[in-house]
Amino acid sequence: MPAFDPQRPHNDLPPLPPKADVETRPQLKACIEARAALAALDQACVLIPNPAVLINTIPLLEARASNEIENIVTTSDALFRHAESEDAADPATKEALRYRTALRRGVEALAKRPVGTVIAETVCSTIKGVDMKVRRVPGTKLTHGLTGEIVYTPPVGEALLRKQLANWERFVHEGRDIDPLIRMAVSHYQFEAIHPFTDGNGRTGRILNQLILVQQGLLSLPVLYLSRYILGRRADYYARLIGVTREGAWESWVLFMLDGVTDTARWTTAKIDAIRQLMGRTAETVKADLPKIYSRELVELTFVQPYCRIQNVVDAGLAKRQTAAEYLKAMAERGVLREVKAGREKLFVNPAFLSLLTREPRRA
Repeated sequence: MPAFDPQRPHNDLPPLPPKADVETRPQLKACIEARAALAALDQACVLIPNPAVLINTIPLLEARASNEIENIVTTSDALFRHAESEDAADPATKEALRYRTALRRGVEALAKRPVGTVIAETVCSTIKGVDMKVRRVPGTKLTHGLTGEIVYTPPVGEALLRKQLANWERFVHEGRDIDPLIRMAVSHYQFEAIHPFTDGNGRTGRILNQLILVQQGLLSLPVLYLSRYILGRRADYYARLIGVTREGAWESWVLFMLDGVTDTARWTTAKIDAIRQLMGRTAETVKADLPKIYSRELVELTFVQPYCRIQNVVDAGLAKRQTAAEYLKAMAERGVLREVKAGREKLFVNPAFLSLLTREPRRA
């Protein structure tokens, strides 16, 4: 095999499974830890009274971080503010909201077909807002963010790319002698190395990670905030990817991804536990101080929609418009919500919940 040349298309990308042992003792030990962390996360999801609280929020945090890895920067507050209507959002926020939609569509697609090229095209098309198919023309190159130096040129030729993607699909589904978490890590490298689209490959690949975990039954909901881990170690992430390409450094890459799963699952579990406690305290406050308007469904709605609109209360069947407005204003006067103006519309933000979602734990 010729020496790796970053300026030459990597058409000789080795097929899967890797020739190297990807189930070494350290990797299998890391798998045990990661599986335990995922099981705890899945259990935390079950204990949340209304799963929509997680489905409407954690994927938005994932969307923000995954886009930021690609230097598309928005804020969590902007995402939650425009989660229901992106018309007034800035371009970066709109693109992050499309990531959230792509994740949902990917999960829905799993009911019809397993993870593969078709789902990848659906996910990438949703992220980009245009029809994205496997690349047909050359010219795609990956460059260093600071120097502009070419660090990798992916394979070229639609027929070759589809052949490599078919091999990637078979590994995802048929490599059952390899632990599914290791399979996810290996398949993520391969997808990024194939780089099948002209843009959106990184974000598509990170959504596929979640879909693989759901498909394998390791997660019930796609709420693993893995992009947080990658964003915090972005240079290491790219270095280990290229390490596999240049040196076949599979163990380093797999261990990095397994550590990411463990770290992220624990972080997300702690966040969900804190959300459940905050929901309980909020319900107690509203029940004690505003007994005439209290209902469990009303309190939950302010967590499902951190930026709650009067229409949300109406649509939930909890009250007619005037009464719904009175409910939210009463909660704002008590300090449970905060009223903000967005053009002609009034929004009622759950400040404690937003703070909890975006707050990082103190490090020792």
